[in-house]
Amino acid sequence: MKKSSGLKKLTDRPFELLLEMERRARAAVSGSPQRSAEDKEYVGIGFRLGDEQFLVARDEIREVLTLPSGVARVPGAKNWLRGLVNIRGQLLPLIDINHFFGGGIAANSRRARVLSVNHRDVPAGLLVDEVLGFRRFPESQRNRETPKTVIRCDRFLRGSFEQGGELWPVLSLKSLVESDEFMNAADIGPLTS
Repeated sequence: MKKSSGLKKLTDRPFELLLEMERRARAAVSGSPQRSAEDKEYVGIGFRLGDEQFLVARDEIREVLTLPSGVARVPGAKNWLRGLVNIRGQLLPLIDINHFFGGGIAANSRRARVLSVNHRDVPAGLLVDEVLGFRRFPESQRNRETPKTVIRCDRFLRGSFEQGGELWPVLSLKSLVESDEFMNAADIGPLTS
């Protein structure tokens, strides 16, 4: 790759080279046209629960993890709360999201992954059957109607996208983890006196 003649003169002065590169980058960005609402892009992470596929907004996921081997059970918790896992010194509740939605217990397969939720107040790792990678859609193609799904999660869906004949329902993790149902993980039986 051939260097620009202006930058070539600065190769012996790395700090000045970086400053010039930053100046050029800022000039290029400020000269670029703004995107219209029709051009905006939805970027999500595709994942599978059972036989259904879903999307979650990229900014709602902190990271995608392989299924940790050590899961500490939590006594008195609902059965969809698999337990706690230690991720780099931080305890993270592991939620079997398929089971939470009434779709049965997720299998511990090689493809299973944990979606670490990017939420300031509610740390959670959501166990999914498979992560399908990034998916991009023009925001103008979002269908605002809630699609029908086998898994009972419609109250947490925020429309869908369709691509190549495949439907991609959009799951709102913010509304999920802030819901009373999600926050009440204790399995308290009837109280007796």
